[in-house]
Order: sequence, then C-alpha cells, then structure tokens
Amino acid sequence: MARGLAVAAAGGAGLGGLAMTLTLLRHTRPRDADGLCYGRLDLDVGADFEAEADAALAPLTPPARIVSSPLRRCRRLADRAAARFGVAVTLDTGFLEMDFGTWEGRPWDALPREELDAWAADFLNARPHGGETVGELGARVGAALAVYAGAPAVLIVTHAGVLKAAAAQTAGRAGWDRSFPFGTTLALA
Repeated sequence: MARGLAVAAAGGAGLGGLAMTLTLLRHTRPRDADGLCYGRLDLDVGADFEAEADAALAPLTPPARIVSSPLRRCRRLADRAAARFGVAVTLDTGFLEMDFGTWEGRPWDALPREELDAWAADFLNARPHGGETVGELGARVGAALAVYAGAPAVLIVTHAGVLKAAAAQTAGRAGWDRSFPFGTTLALA
C-alpha cells in the first residue's frame, strides 16, 4: 500500500511528500441495490440521481481534473461533474469497487455464514467469494492514488470500498471501519 497519505480538508504533502489534493467522492444511490452485494456489478443510478448528484457536487471546489471508476453509477456522476466544472473525465480501473466474486448480486443476508465468518477472521487476506481480497483492494487503490501524486485538485468519483481503502492508508483497520454514505467525500492531501 502507498504510504504517506493524510486525510485532510485541503492541500498539503501527500504520497512521497509531493503536493496533491485528491477528493474522493462516492457515487449516488444505485438503482435496485438495497441489501445486495454489488461491488463490480454495473448498476445504474437511482431514481433520485439528479437531486443527489447536485447535492453531492454543490460543496465541491472546481477540480483541475476528474477521474472516475468506469462503472455506470460513477461515470454518470463524473459526467455531471464534468458538465458543471468544464473538465473532462478520465476513466481509471484502479478506482473500481472490490470484486466480490461469487457474492456479486446476491443479498448480503443470503451469503453463507461460514464464508462471512472466514472473511471476518482474516479480513485482509481471506477470499471466500473467489474475488479480490481486502488487502488486494488496498494495494490497488494505493497504486491508483500514487498515479495522481503531485497533481493539483483531482476529483475521483468512486465507491465506498475505495474510500475505505484510501482512509486505511493512514488509519489502518480503523479506515476500513469508516462509513461513507452515498454522495460523501474523503479529502486526501
């Protein structure tokens, strides 16, 4: 994982001591996702997208660059931000949500208890679903963030798992335990 990330409200020294300001923005509520494990599923935005997007974008400072996960629920918000701020969008697979393998599209409460217990027992390394481990997600996100070290004012439209991985860069396990509701941000400096 990348080291040296600091969670902050504004710019400062970031990865490797290089100046950067990254704002990670979680997508708005997706359609038909309540109760589902939907990491890499390409769900569309919910019925209230316009109002949720406007509320999420309103407090943001115009970015110099917008980067987005390629999944539709992020691209739609990134495109709306691009129109608002007059900045093009770059898609980056480094900011995809965690790959939950065989759990994708299944209700969380229908997942096998023994698989969930195995995941909880070895949170960073377990792969009971056959997808990506939490540790792999953290390493992928750290590498993706490092690409933008030194870049001024980057808005990254992404997923809750990615925000948690970014928060864990400095907070360790406590970062993974943070909650990031739809449309909220995490600023890294």
